[in-house]
Amino acid sequence: GRLALLFLAQEGVGTAKMPSTTFYRSYSKTFKKPRRPFEKERLDSELKVVGEYGLRNKRELWRVQFALNKLRNAARVLLTLDEKDPKRIFEGEAIMRRMYRYGLLDETQDKLDYVLALNPETFLERRLQTIVFKLGLAKSVHHARVLIKQRHIRVGKQIVNVPSFLVRADSQKHIDFSLNSPLGGGRPGRVKRKRQAAAGGGGGGDDEEEDE
Repeated sequence: GRLALLFLAQEGVGTAKMPSTTFYRSYSKTFKKPRRPFEKERLDSELKVVGEYGLRNKRELWRVQFALNKLRNAARVLLTLDEKDPKRIFEGEAIMRRMYRYGLLDETQDKLDYVLALNPETFLERRLQTIVFKLGLAKSVHHARVLIKQRHIRVGKQIVNVPSFLVRADSQKHIDFSLNSPLGGGRPGRVKRKRQAAAGGGGGGDDEEEDE
């Protein structure tokens, strides 16, 4: 009996275990591959969009298309219901609120039919990467991605380093360089400090370090 108890203790049976983090992970798909992989027209149009919006790969575009398809399907199901159906009113209003919040539709477009007319480019226009470029904070859409990944950009008080971050309509005016970024008036970068030290002007860099 004692041997059996010892074996169970070693195996961890009967003792409280921490739940595995993988247990809480979402395994739902975030994108869907095209049904026909080598369709020339689609390949060309996808490549054009990837270049125009500075995406890393086509999966980033497929992810947007997947989210848009789910949204369209939800809107299509609601449109089959009666206009006075509580499900259609409640869920329809929730979808429209989300569209306005992210600047995907404006207040005049107040019908679910407008959701069906949305295209991937509408979503890509609301990415932080695109907006940083359009606000003139970056020289190109590719430069915008680098600035975001290197933590130079903040939305409000929060530094955001995710290029695909969807910007809310009310947050757009709060996008700027982060306060401790060299581009936003912070301490100079490593290379600039090195050059200043080499030129005998390293004192300025030291003063700024003390100010922090």
